[in-house]
Order: sequence, then C-alpha cells, then structure tokens
Amino acid sequence: MKSILILLLTFTLSITYGQEKEQLISALYENTKIEDVLNDLEKKTAFKFFYKNEWIDNETITKSYHNKSLKDILKDIFTDKPINFYFIENKIIFTKNNYIRDDSLFNSSNDNKSFFDENEFNDPDIIKIGKESKNNKKSKFTLKGYLKDENTNELLKGILISVKGQNTNTQTNIKGYYEIELKPGFNILRFHTLPSIIEEKKILMFNDGNFDFSFTNNSVELEEVVISANSNQNVKEAVTGLVTIHVKNIKTIPTLLGVSDIFRVATTLPGITTAGEGASGFNVRGGKADQNLILLDNSVIYNPSHFFGIFSGINPSTSGNVDIFKGSMPAEYGGRLSSVFDINTKNGNTTEFTGDISVGPVMSNFSIENPIVKNKSSLLVGGRITHSNWLLKSINNENLKNSQASFYDIIANYSHKINDNNNIKISSYYSKDQYSITSDSLYNYSNKLISFNWQHKINEYNKAKLSISNSRYQFGIDYESQNSILDKSFTLNYEISDSELNYKINYSPNKTHHITYGISGKLYAVTPGNLTPINNTNVVPVNLPKEKGLLFALYASDKFEINDKLLLNFGFRGSLYSFLGPAEQRIYEENLPLSSSSLLEVKEYGKNEFIKNYFGPEYRLSLRYFLKENVSIKASFNNVYQYIHTLSNNTTPSPTDTWKLSDLNIKPQESIQYSLGVYTNTLNNQYEFSLEGYYKNFDNILDYKVGAKLLLNEAIETEILQGTGKAYGIELLLKKTTGKLNGWVSYTYSRSLNKFFGEFNEEIINSGEYFPSNFDKPHDLSLVTNFKFSKRLSISTNFFYQTGRPVTYPVGNYLYNGPEYVLYSDRNKFRIDDYYRLDLSFNFEGNHKLNKAIHTFWNFSIYNVLGRNNPYSVFFQNIDGNVKAFQSTIFSQPVPTISFNLKF
Repeated sequence: MKSILILLLTFTLSITYGQEKEQLISALYENTKIEDVLNDLEKKTAFKFFYKNEWIDNETITKSYHNKSLKDILKDIFTDKPINFYFIENKIIFTKNNYIRDDSLFNSSNDNKSFFDENEFNDPDIIKIGKESKNNKKSKFTLKGYLKDENTNELLKGILISVKGQNTNTQTNIKGYYEIELKPGFNILRFHTLPSIIEEKKILMFNDGNFDFSFTNNSVELEEVVISANSNQNVKEAVTGLVTIHVKNIKTIPTLLGVSDIFRVATTLPGITTAGEGASGFNVRGGKADQNLILLDNSVIYNPSHFFGIFSGINPSTSGNVDIFKGSMPAEYGGRLSSVFDINTKNGNTTEFTGDISVGPVMSNFSIENPIVKNKSSLLVGGRITHSNWLLKSINNENLKNSQASFYDIIANYSHKINDNNNIKISSYYSKDQYSITSDSLYNYSNKLISFNWQHKINEYNKAKLSISNSRYQFGIDYESQNSILDKSFTLNYEISDSELNYKINYSPNKTHHITYGISGKLYAVTPGNLTPINNTNVVPVNLPKEKGLLFALYASDKFEINDKLLLNFGFRGSLYSFLGPAEQRIYEENLPLSSSSLLEVKEYGKNEFIKNYFGPEYRLSLRYFLKENVSIKASFNNVYQYIHTLSNNTTPSPTDTWKLSDLNIKPQESIQYSLGVYTNTLNNQYEFSLEGYYKNFDNILDYKVGAKLLLNEAIETEILQGTGKAYGIELLLKKTTGKLNGWVSYTYSRSLNKFFGEFNEEIINSGEYFPSNFDKPHDLSLVTNFKFSKRLSISTNFFYQTGRPVTYPVGNYLYNGPEYVLYSDRNKFRIDDYYRLDLSFNFEGNHKLNKAIHTFWNFSIYNVLGRNNPYSVFFQNIDGNVKAFQSTIFSQPVPTISFNLKF
C-alpha cells in the first residue's frame, strides 16, 4: 500500500509544483496555534492539508508574511521541526521525519532505503530523530542530549552508550550529557554500566537531532567505572607501540607523597623506563631522554619534571588522556627519535562551575572550571605548589638535610565553540623550580608555554586544525662565594625557545581512505650561556653567541582500509633543517680530530644566513591484519631525524643539561625502527593482551670525550663524539580493565647498545665495540593492581623490578710521573645492584550520590614498603690513599603519606 502511494506521488509532482507557484499569500499570525494557521491557509488557497494533530499539538507561532508562496510559508513554519510536506494536485501531504522520494522506487542502490522499511518505520518503539533533507549527503548524523533518572529527574553520569554491531561508543559526562555519531537509518543504542547492559533503544536517524533519555532508578546502578570509548582500538588500529593513559584512572595508583603522576604511570608500561629513581626524563625503547617529544596542547615541554625528576611537571587534574607513540609515529610528528607524548588539557565545563582540591604533605593541587558562555565556552585553571621542605630532610644523606627546594606550576586554557564548524582553544602553562643543594648555590629553572589551536570543519569530508605555539625553557645558577678573600660569585643563565606553526587537514573521501596532510614550521633560538660576575668579582664574564635553527616539514599519510581484515597506514614526512646566522663556525682540517690544533679558521655568517642545510626524508608504514575478529597482528617501519640534542656528561639527566642545535660540525641524529606484534582482547574487552618486538638502529648519536667540558664552551664540537647504536626488545602487556580486581602486568626485555669508533684514539670508546648505554636495563617488570572491596573502599599495589643500570668501576691504580692515578674499566662494564620496590595504597571514597555538593576521596600510601635500599648511583673517593666506593640512595626507607581530595 505504501509503495502504491509513493508511485502515485511520483507521477503527480510536476502538476503539483506548477499549481503551488501560482498564488501569493499575505498573512499575520500572533501567538497562533499551528493548527489554526494551517486551517487559515486552507481557506486562503485551493489546497487540502493532511497531517496528524499530535505532530503539532498546541504549538504556536508568531509570523508575518507578505506576498509569499504557500511553499515558502510552510518551509518557514516547519524549518526547526521534523515535518516535511508534499504537493499532490490540490492536496498537501505532511510527513514526520522522512520525505517521499521519487528515486527510491527505481534505485536499488539507494543508501537510505532503510528509511522506507515499513516494519521499522511503523514500529511504535522506534525513536525517530531529525528531519530528512533531500540534499543532505552526510555519512554520519549527530545525536546528543541528556540521560536522566525517570523518578528523580537527576542527571546520570558515567553511563556508557554503544551502538550494536558498530565500533561507536560514548559516555555521559558529569552532567549526564552525551553526544554520539550514528549512521543514517536504523541503529540500536545500548546503555550500560560495565559489565551489564541496562537498556536498548531503537533509533531511526534522518538528520542531526537531540533526544533526552530517561531510565527508572532500578535499572541503573550508579558506580564509578572507568570507560574506554574505544575499548578495542589496540586491536583494530594499525599503529604499533601506542599507549593511552586515561588520566582519570590514575588516582588509585600508589604514589610518592600523595602526588598523582602521569609519567610515573607511564614507566609502569612496557618499553618506558627511567635511568634511576630521581632522574628527570625517561628512556623509551633504548633512546636517550632528549629523544622524546613531549607536547602539551601542541607546545613542547623541554623539562617536564619537578624536584630532580621525583615529581612530574604535568597537573593530572587538568589533563585529558595521554597518547604515547613509541612504535609507529604518525607523519605529523617529527624531530625526535624515540617517542611522542601527546598530552592534552581537558576542556572546561561549559554548563556550571566545578573544581577539585587535593592536599598532601608535599604538594597542594587545585583546578577550577568556569563557564563563560553557557554551552559554548569555558575557562579552566589549575595549579600546584609545594609547602614543605621536609622531603629533603628525610633523604638519607647528611649533606642534604640543610638543603631547600620549592616549585610550582600553573596552567590555564580557554575553549570556545564558535559554531558547529569552528572551535578554538588557547592554553598557557608556567612552572618554576628553585633548589639549593649546598649553602652557596641556588639553582632555578622554568618552563613557559602558550598555544592557540583552531579546529575548523571545512565540509563533510575535510577538517582542518591550525596550531600556533611558543615554548621557552630557562635555567640559572646563582653562586655566592663564602671566601671573603677570593670572591668568585656569579650568575649563569641559559635559555632555549621555539615557535611553531602547524596546519593539518584530515580528508575522508569515503569509508576506506582517511588522509592526513599538512605543513609545519619551527624556529629554534638558543642562548648557550651567559656568565656574569656579581659585585665586580674576579670572575671573567662569558657570553656565548646565540644560535638559531629553522625546521620546515611537509607531511602526508593515508589510512587505507583495503578490506575487512587488512588496514594499511602509510605516510611520508620531508623535513628540511637550516642552521642560521648570525654565527661563528669553526672550520677544521680534514682527516684530523676536531681540536684547537686542527682549527683552520673561524668563519662568520650574517643575520639569517643559511649556514648548513640538512634534509631528512622520513617514511611511515604500518599495517594491521585480523587473524580473528578479536586477534590482530601488526607490523611497522619508520625512520626519524633529530636536529636538536642535549649536552650532559652526567650519568642521568639533570635540570642543567643544555640543548645544542645541529650545525656545521654536529650532524642530526637518525634512527630506523622495525616493529612486529600480536594483539587480542577477550571476554568482552575485559582483558587486553599484546606482545610486541622491535629493533632500532641509531646513527650520529652523541657521547663525549673523557673529562669533556660542556658548559660555556665555545668550541663544544671538540668535546663531542658521534657514533652508532642499536636497541632491541620484546614487550608484553596483560591488562584487566574491569571487575573488582583490575590492573596490568608488563614485562620488557630490552638492550640499548652504543658504538663509537673513529680514526683517532680520542674518538674510540671501549676499543670501538658495542657497549651498554647508561640506561640499558635488560629486564623490567611492573605489576599494578587495584582491588575494590566495595564501591568506596579499595586497595592498590605497585611492584617493580629492574636490572641494575651500567656503571664504570675503577679496577686498579698506577703511577705516572710521581702522582698515583685510578685506572677505570671499560665504560659501563659493570652494573649496580638490581632495583625492586613495592608500593601500597588504601583508597576511601565518599558516597557517590549525584546530588552531593562535594565528593571526597582519601588516599593513604606507603612508598617502598619493603624499605629496599635501592642504589641511585655509585661513586668513588680517594681517602688516605685508598679508593673507596660509596652508594647514594634516594629513598631507603618506607615513605608513608596521606592525601585528601575533594571535588565540587
């Protein structure tokens, strides 16, 4: 019957339109019911209207029309309502949601033919969303709204919404709001708290629309759950070595002194380690700490740590999720060899004022979110500050008990939704550290970041993002001599900054291709060091000339879904780096080591003159193949160039490490990485398992000559060696995501080896053979667990085991022209003792009632429960002619702490 009606409509369309254009109407309606308006229009014209009264029940309008056609008047009346209409001779047929199409009868390939399934369309349980438009070519429609308790009208947070048969999920936020993209036509939405489904709803999507769902109180059990919106992405995506940290889930993990730390959580995952407890920076798959690109809202952080690396410089209460790329790196990223840490601050609440406060023995933390324009823009501000120096006094070292340290950081972002196609976000960050390890020196360092991000939807197939950022890192030393006769007081300052512009476009022409391409430019500026005497002391001032470098890149990639099983992601990044003037560059004689004796000339270059250019072609290739629906294998290949390097002859990274640009004498570092792994999820994604192996080659990596002077050295290239390296390993991760007992176990077997061999003895280390790097730790095991006794009480544990890192020991002594000297072994031939540690925490939460003004959370933690005296470093001193070994330890005893958190 329905098909016959549509056929009749098709044959009469041409007659209808001709009649409708013949008459112009003038009318004035003030707070008039739509039903009365339609009756009036019937009287003014020769048309008869057919519709259901329930579609327009008691709705009113206030409109004025002058010489308008009937079609234009009806369009205006129903422009924001899901009502369509059709002219048939002297009749007008109204429909709700859908429109009647002349092509649906004859075009069997019509994508929207599901709209005309009579059983679906007439099903009383189906919720129809949106108003179908003939010219609408969208492949996805957006459904948004709120979830409420049917009895109390309370908004329901933390409810997972999934689409049956599709990999599409979302979650209601703290205000019960949801937003999800659905395919046109028939969909089944599932609403559930893990692990059970509480209800299903049938949805028929005609266009974008809003709908508020209500549930009875007995169908929803509110409890705090951790939801991953893409719970099986680790199996589906082609990217290898990708780790995502859900920041909202780290609050129960045992912490040092009650301070939640994103980077400490990262080091519990495979392939990410630190050189030692208290060392700033971390090592990813055998790479140095300077080979990690750390981004906060697309702006670089050069030193993301506080207090010698014991605490992270990132505030978790203002952070969203963190993506860590340690395998296949997307083409849009470059400039660092080992990894990318992509950290995004969360957008503030646009509906109401919220915030949280955390108080611990060492640090207090706060964050607030304030709507500026409701449902459009908000301001988020967060900060942390220390309020005690007792931690230094607790360290087992008499020389440190009179020391002091302080730090703070503050972050703010403003996010604004201009319209459906444009969003902007402005972020800023500042951190400051000051510490005095001795009574005569004050060290300080700071990070300053600002970024502007504009997301623009060009059309249905193209989305663009413009990022503009500036980052600056500074450190300084203020030294006040205690010698009144020989005063050598001074200040030393160092600074590096970069400014970057990145424009990226995502192009999705169809379901099989997702193309990303763009352009970026970055300007580096380095002040290598200024030494200034204080009070006219006899210190000779030093002012090293500034350095500038320009990095320009073009990139493109395509995620190509070849078939249901095979996904290919390939890309290319072309980077062009130029070292710029003004500068002085030393020219050395060929076939001789770089030294003052082989110096030929010092050549001067003018402002912005191109001194040296390096081009780096970088390839990105990764693939995923489904062995089964929930089992995949992945492989990847990528190579990267790095044009900026840290200079440090310390065993572990420190805040006073300096950065050096590639120039005429120092080449860019390079790496090539191959990865292969298998991934699977089981039991409805409750368990995740991955086993991945990798192999990396390094070229032009940096090391230093014995006794090298790196700070305030104008001829720094004479102290630097560049060689090769290799790293390989196997990483295993088993993770349980839900249930009373959840957590993960990760194990990594890895090696990181370097090789320095040259034509001259001073360029050779360990006879030119491969030797372990400072952070080579073959075995690394982490076990993180959380057990919930109830919805409010839980216990969490961490256990870590690592092979001791390499060290160089003295193996004898010898006499030379009278004095006695110590003879050392080959570099990094020995190892300090293995490291292991157990942490424990108890977590107690207030009740989870949504209508509470304040939610509370208590955490009691014990760091290093076993009191393990883990060595941080081993050093040697000559005492009365005897060389004695000493071991330094950061935390040799259990460290208990209690912290209190509240959220409002």
